[in-house]
Amino acid sequence: MRKKQVKNFYDYYQPDRCEPLIHASKNGVVQMKGLSRYDYPGLELPDAILPGIYSMGYWDAKTDQNWGLDWHRNEGIEFSFMESGSLYFSTENETVHLHPGSLTITKPWQLHKVGNPIVTIGKQYWIIIDVGVRQPHQEWKWPDWIILSKEDLEYLTKILRENDVRVWQSDKKIQECFIEIGKCLDHAEIEIPQSRLNILINILLLEILSLFKKGDIEFDQSLTHNLRTVEIFLNHLRTDFEKSWTLEDMAEHCGLGKTSLSKYCKHLTNMTPVNYLINIRLETAAKMLIDQEEEHVTNLGYSCGFTSSQYFATAFKKRYKCSPSEYRSRFRNGYVGKTA
Repeated sequence: MRKKQVKNFYDYYQPDRCEPLIHASKNGVVQMKGLSRYDYPGLELPDAILPGIYSMGYWDAKTDQNWGLDWHRNEGIEFSFMESGSLYFSTENETVHLHPGSLTITKPWQLHKVGNPIVTIGKQYWIIIDVGVRQPHQEWKWPDWIILSKEDLEYLTKILRENDVRVWQSDKKIQECFIEIGKCLDHAEIEIPQSRLNILINILLLEILSLFKKGDIEFDQSLTHNLRTVEIFLNHLRTDFEKSWTLEDMAEHCGLGKTSLSKYCKHLTNMTPVNYLINIRLETAAKMLIDQEEEHVTNLGYSCGFTSSQYFATAFKKRYKCSPSEYRSRFRNGYVGKTA
């Protein structure tokens, strides 16, 4: 994963680099073509060509595969299109069976998974465009070479920001755009057809906007609020609690000030961000004390993010009214009672 020397909220954002796909392509079990920046799969794009494109490409699986892309995020907004085959696509809220013509749209903060982990015979395209955001409340900035009219681009952005539908059924024009982009990628090793790709991507965005206009779009402005950013971050903390988070780190990750983060966290949890994190760590430690009976108490505390055994013991006793060792012993002896 790409690391930066200057610490800002982008540093706390660590997207997936599609390593299973890269590995499968290198082993020859799937054909993959792509153009990319950083560690995304494909040929490296020069800085001057299509700035803002993080990745575009396709994979073509001639046999069933077992390398599906596990839970991940991307740095930009991703449009994916299935030309042939079928595939499971999962978000935090649902799993959808994609079919030919399926168009998926995921924003930078949205976790998703492709395959279960089976990737069946079929062809899948994708394009990831940086719009200058990593959190829901931030204002989008499209690359300068996107030439949709100001009104069209504003409306497309509004739909993408304020609508949370992840899977759409594309039409023939969208399908043709992805297929033509794929043809450009087939010859990119000889020469990158910058002008043609520029035109095709603009047409693709225009056709996606037309698709939206044909549908019954529901807008939800709450999806763009600071509160939504903090809600997503608090869910993220439940799987990243072992990290040495400070209040400053949390605020940087969210792209918010410490005061704003604390206000919205209090609204959602009735706790400060730091206390919410400690609470997650303690709940996890209590479960591990039972599930991992042979593991030393101190080691469990460290694995949950506590920086010392004394700090862990003190925090645990304050929450559960007994030491970690006593908690484990009481469970072994069949004691069941209120622990919080």
